[in-house]
Amino acid sequence: MWHFRLWDVQDVAVFLSIALYMCHLAGAISIHSPQKSLTRSVQEDVFFSVDITCDGIPTIQWTFMSGAVSRTIGTWQPGLYTNITVDYSSRVQHYNNGSMGLSDLRLADAGYYQVTVTETAGSSKDAGFVLKVNEVLYEDLQYLSVSALALACLTGLLMLVMWLLDKVYRKIVAWKRRKEMPENDATELQPL
Repeated sequence: MWHFRLWDVQDVAVFLSIALYMCHLAGAISIHSPQKSLTRSVQEDVFFSVDITCDGIPTIQWTFMSGAVSRTIGTWQPGLYTNITVDYSSRVQHYNNGSMGLSDLRLADAGYYQVTVTETAGSSKDAGFVLKVNEVLYEDLQYLSVSALALACLTGLLMLVMWLLDKVYRKIVAWKRRKEMPENDATELQPL
C-alpha cells in the first residue's frame, strides 16, 4: 500500500516564506512611464517622465546608449546625493521621482536612454526610452525669404514704372496745353 506523506507544517512555512520573498523582490520596484518613444528637434528640451516606487531609498542611474557610444549620464539618491557627469552637468535636470530633463538637444543626443533603479537590498529594474532628434530644416525659411525678396523687387520696379508714367503723362498734358494756346494772340489793352 502506498503511503503519501503530506507536507509538514514546517515545510509549508518555508515554501510560503520563500514564495513571499520572491514576490516581494519581483514587485519591490516598479517603473511607470507614459511615453517610451520621444521625438524632439535640435535645441529643444526633452523630459523623460518616470514614476518610481520601491521599498526604501532607490539609487537612480541614467545611461545613454547609441550605436557607437555608451555613457553614464548621472546617478542620484533622492535627498542624499547627486552625481551628474561632466558631459551633461549643464544640461541635465534630475528629479526625486526618477525623471530627468535634458535641455539644448543636439543630433548626437539621439539614441536609447536607460534608467536603472536599484534598491538598498540589491534588486534592480530597468526601463528604456528611445529619443529621436530631428534637425531643423531651414529650406522653408529660405524659400520664404527668397519669395519676399522677389516680391520686394517687383514692387520697387512697379513703383518706378508708375513714377515714370506719371512724368510722361504730365509732360504730354503740358505739351497739349501749349499747343492749344494761340501763338499770336494779341491782347489789346482798353483804356479805362
